Amino acid sequence: MDPQRRQRLEQFLRKLGLVDYDQVNWRMLDLALTHSSASPDQNYEQLEFVGDAVVRLASAKFLLETYGDAPVGDLAALRSVLVSDRVLADIAKVYRLDKYILMSASAAGDRAGFRSRQADALEALMGALYLSTNDLSYVVPWLLPHLEPLAEQIRKDPAKQNYKAALQEWSQGKWKELPDYRVTEASVVHGDRERFIAEVWLQGCCWGKGKGPSIKAAQQAAAQAAFERAQAMG
Repeated sequence: MDPQRRQRLEQFLRKLGLVDYDQVNWRMLDLALTHSSASPDQNYEQLEFVGDAVVRLASAKFLLETYGDAPVGDLAALRSVLVSDRVLADIAKVYRLDKYILMSASAAGDRAGFRSRQADALEALMGALYLSTNDLSYVVPWLLPHLEPLAEQIRKDPAKQNYKAALQEWSQGKWKELPDYRVTEASVVHGDRERFIAEVWLQGCCWGKGKGPSIKAAQQAAAQAAFERAQAMG
């Protein structure tokens, strides 16, 4: 491995708070932070596959140890948020993971794919760290400080931050009706945080509006507005 690359990777591990990293497999760590645009054959895709299971395991272990008396359904709902691309991308942003990923200039300039690249690379990183030791010792120390406050925040949220699912459950219970989402494209610029505008309709009325960089995000924002309106009604 190029000495400068090794030095950068060591710098990143220290940023994670890992001081004793003698067991790290440096080749795997390098792959974990290599995008397919930099190397079609040697990149983070396989490690991402492993990391997806690692973050689910780490989250499940944490939730079981912390909220062991909670129903399994509640634990599953919590985990689904904790391992979401949105949460993983936010964690990656804290550590400026993008600075350490090898990728082509065109990929780096793709604003629309930025968050998904961050989430994918973070999963690959966890895969590499897990395979280095065959346990969670290089993952838990820096991951749990992010999951702990977020899990408590989600538990206090009646929608568990999945407003589309919560609104659908509420509307079906009240009217036996599914929400109707109507989406328009306000911008053609990839990565524009207000590219899509969504409305959610129930009973012939618009219950909420939302904007987002993707159709899914805009719908989620609209569902949040509608669900909060429903909660205010009692």
